[in-house]
Amino acid sequence: MTTKKIELGLVKEPIIFPNVAPTMLTDETINERKAKLLSAMKKAGFNTLAIYADKEHGSNFEYLTGFIPRFEEGLLIIEDSGSCTVILGNENLKMAQFSRVPVTLKHSPLFSLPNQPMDNEGPLEDILIELGLNKKQKIGLVGWKLFTSKNSKVASYFDLPYFIVEAFINSKHPETELVNAAALFIGNSGVRTVNNANEIAHYEYGANLASTSILTAMNAVEVGISEAELGNLLTAEGQFNSVVTIAATGKRFEKANLYPTHKKVQLGDPLSLTTAFKGGLSSRTGFVIASKQQLPENQKDYIERVAQPYFNTVVSWLETIRVGMTGEELYHLVETVFPKENYHWHLNPGHLVADEEWMASPVYGGSTEILQSGMIFQLDIIPSIGGYTGVSAEECVALADEKLQTTIKKEYPALWERIVIRRRYLEEDLNIKLSKDIVPLSNTVAYLRPFYLAKDQAFHCK
Repeated sequence: MTTKKIELGLVKEPIIFPNVAPTMLTDETINERKAKLLSAMKKAGFNTLAIYADKEHGSNFEYLTGFIPRFEEGLLIIEDSGSCTVILGNENLKMAQFSRVPVTLKHSPLFSLPNQPMDNEGPLEDILIELGLNKKQKIGLVGWKLFTSKNSKVASYFDLPYFIVEAFINSKHPETELVNAAALFIGNSGVRTVNNANEIAHYEYGANLASTSILTAMNAVEVGISEAELGNLLTAEGQFNSVVTIAATGKRFEKANLYPTHKKVQLGDPLSLTTAFKGGLSSRTGFVIASKQQLPENQKDYIERVAQPYFNTVVSWLETIRVGMTGEELYHLVETVFPKENYHWHLNPGHLVADEEWMASPVYGGSTEILQSGMIFQLDIIPSIGGYTGVSAEECVALADEKLQTTIKKEYPALWERIVIRRRYLEEDLNIKLSKDIVPLSNTVAYLRPFYLAKDQAFHCK
């Protein structure tokens, strides 16, 4: 952990990289993904997995197919033999031919939008029986949620729509086990928790995009600008935002609203900005002021009470995290330098990122999960101190051992050059002694300006 003095002073802003083209997942990566999943199925004794998707919960499905069913629903059925079937609604039938893994197509209009034609209508059970699921010994249902309750039988918690779960219950053999199998994807040693060089390059596109957007929006903050104008800067290249975009000034959630409005930014306002794309989220919270003297009377010690200890924790996190440590070790570090009793954070101080903003987390109290090379983390610690505005500098980094770093450098030299520039900024301009295993995917990692109008001032270590 850091023992350096934290100072708010003149710091140049980080370099951004506009117009970086996305990196597509290779056929080799898709084949590797499928092989990993089949191995995990065999180890856990599953004959079949049924992987659910809709627009908000499609990442496990997309992991092999490369697409989500957008406004419809879908199922990917994968057998332990490796054969794959997709069950799709009316408007996604055309997508089967583009699936990254070869699939057999089955049509179920039950997965379509309300009042659409129900041609080829039949019970979902008929399709499942046709696929032989009534002869299987152990079937895994995969939604999106990893249930981790210690007081419940989470293996029988299913987060798929009831009509789908009911179809599996009705079509299976009475002795067939039906189990929540999300852990195969996102649990401890889940197949999606570790990324190869191609996957890291693929996800860096979104992290770069989000951090470029957040810095652009931060630089645009002025008294009189609207939330909507800032929100517009938090979208980029037509990409799908993986969280609700936040550009909220002053009092939040008026009339339960979550979205940017035409409210104007006022001097002294608290302001929150957040954007995320596949592979990365960037978030900032602070005051629309230029100096400490402009802080509200009841928050004159905001820097000492909230922002400075938070930044110290971010530095400690970045300097300490390493491949091979347990989630408990990282959790204990944060608890030591930023005690929950004093700062009232209540979520995991770091979680995994991929196609979705929050996939799962190995970082929790008592965790024996090992942090592995290829994991992509969001540095996500959220203090909540009564009477004080919050603070935030959420960004994404990957963990990569020497072997993985060498592979990235060889196969993606332009990406490696961006990584080197980001590391140099953190080490030389912010004076953070980064863990050797850190690969920054965002441009604005640890770049924290608590006063939006002091655009040349940020926290750094002395």
